[in-house]
Amino acid sequence: MGYEKDLLILPFDHRGSLLKKLYGIEGRTPTEEEAKDYADLKYMVYEGFLKSLKEGVEKEKAAILVDEQFCSEIIKDAKSKGIMVAMPTEKSGQKEFDFEHPDFKEHIKRVDPTFVKVLVRYNVEGNKETNERQIEKLKRISDYCKEINKHLIFELLVPAEPSQEAENYDRDIRPGLMVRAILELQDKGVEPAVWKLEGVEKQEDSKALVEACQRDGRNAGIITLGRGENAEKVKEWLKVGAKQKGIIGFAVGRTVFWEPMKALYAKEISRDEAIQQVTDNYKSLVDLWNSERE
Repeated sequence: MGYEKDLLILPFDHRGSLLKKLYGIEGRTPTEEEAKDYADLKYMVYEGFLKSLKEGVEKEKAAILVDEQFCSEIIKDAKSKGIMVAMPTEKSGQKEFDFEHPDFKEHIKRVDPTFVKVLVRYNVEGNKETNERQIEKLKRISDYCKEINKHLIFELLVPAEPSQEAENYDRDIRPGLMVRAILELQDKGVEPAVWKLEGVEKQEDSKALVEACQRDGRNAGIITLGRGENAEKVKEWLKVGAKQKGIIGFAVGRTVFWEPMKALYAKEISRDEAIQQVTDNYKSLVDLWNSERE
């Protein structure tokens, strides 16, 4: 159930975090007007993605990661155009993984995406009971994806425990914790086709992550997530990843769409300008990836 082809994802499945930033919504559901407005902002991002395909981004490598809550029309349109679609299954904004839909199997079956995504915060030195509860749920969705031949994307975030906090955490501590998390999850029966991982700065860390994801004959690929970092930092990560066999692409969202989305929301730029900015931002990462890959 691994995935080895290049996979260049534009994710805009953000829900709680951006509803709070744009509309100040926290602890309540958006009004009908707010939901419609936010869905329209997301459609702008999709239009930018579509324009990038017209400007040369290869559809065979490109994909979108979108939520059904605000992007049902996007999912429908993308599938009709043969565009690969990934869908999140986690409840938004939770520190501990839980399913957005208790009957996640029916939800996956109904939407029928190309990829199923989970986002999980998992530190092997964190709370053992929390980790065990998460593993139980993650194994269920991993097994189900295998049963129905769906590719599972596992987005692994490794937040620092208080005892681990240090200035060099991202560069020198987090990579080793990521490897340990991957091995522990595999040992518990969680088997993604794609690991969506935070970027690393050193080539030896890239190699260690690939070896962990592909140990014992596995063929899972790795894509690098953007984590909302600035374009320069993301490009550094992509340059490291593109040179490592087994790292197959990226999933970079806010770095691509946040500034044009925010400016459009504030009516500081036109919709066409926002679309073009998304197109240019996404295509620049694709072009970088392809050039570093060769």
